[in-house]
Amino acid sequence: MSAIIEVEHLSKVYPVAVKQPGLRGTLRHFFKRTYREVRAVQDVSFSIEAGETVGFLGPNGAGKTTTLKMLTGLIHPSGGQVRVAGSVPFQRRESFLHKITLVMGQKQQLLWDLPARDSLEINAAIYNIPDAVFRDRLAELSEMLSLGDKLNQPVRKLSLGERMKAEFLAALLHQPQVLFLDEPTLGLDVNAQANIREFLRSYNQRTGATVLLTSHYMADITALCDRVILIHQGQLIYDGKLDALLDRFAPYREVQVELRSLQPESQLKLYGDIVALDGRSVHFVVRRETLTSTISKILSDLEVVDLTVTDPPIEEVIGKVFASGTV
Repeated sequence: MSAIIEVEHLSKVYPVAVKQPGLRGTLRHFFKRTYREVRAVQDVSFSIEAGETVGFLGPNGAGKTTTLKMLTGLIHPSGGQVRVAGSVPFQRRESFLHKITLVMGQKQQLLWDLPARDSLEINAAIYNIPDAVFRDRLAELSEMLSLGDKLNQPVRKLSLGERMKAEFLAALLHQPQVLFLDEPTLGLDVNAQANIREFLRSYNQRTGATVLLTSHYMADITALCDRVILIHQGQLIYDGKLDALLDRFAPYREVQVELRSLQPESQLKLYGDIVALDGRSVHFVVRRETLTSTISKILSDLEVVDLTVTDPPIEEVIGKVFASGTV
């Protein structure tokens, strides 16, 4: 397998005008401006193989969207090299634009007052998709997205979840090789988010398309991505397996035990650190390397009605990484 996205020492620096307060500052700003540099992205390098689904994570202002815009050719990098599907993105050649798509959860491409199908026909004309091929793809994607006759309704009358599905249909009509998704489930309810995730998983499996996904909903990442790339203050701080990150920053498991009878807290502390104790219900945290032996001891020593072992919430783990700014 060869890399379909190659990023080497990518940087983006924005000059930002600095204005002093007051009338004097305003006049000086008008006649002779001074600038400071904002380094949105700094020396970022990574590669993504064809067919991978990779999570691209970072706090607000970390440089995620700026990076996506450079990968799609919307803005020119200040330094470094980028190749996507064999092309240099900022050259914006037609052959390149046919190979990629960008879906942003907070923006739409469908015309608000027209039925979604009308916008889709415009897209088909732009990408020179023959009528027969357009009908086949429209039928296939509509079925995958469970849109039915919703495409014949004005976009403004669709629910947010239905609109997002229609946006995906429009973005995938030309069968791109690479999908850049920026917060695609933003604002959707739990069921709509699950539907979009299931569609993306199925689409990736059926077409082999490469997906680079940013999201603040960790359920999107855990459901779709084995690998994650973390960016913090414009710098790449982690590129690897999600499980390895969890092992490193959450070296414990959570154990919830329901006991048949009350036990003194002093006795329960022998099995692990107690997070919560509510009558016969005990919530422990136990280090991963001692988990098996600890559970065996609990089951041997205590009368257990129910026992559940879970990982700590991934939001908590990712939060620790961003708080430290390093891995």
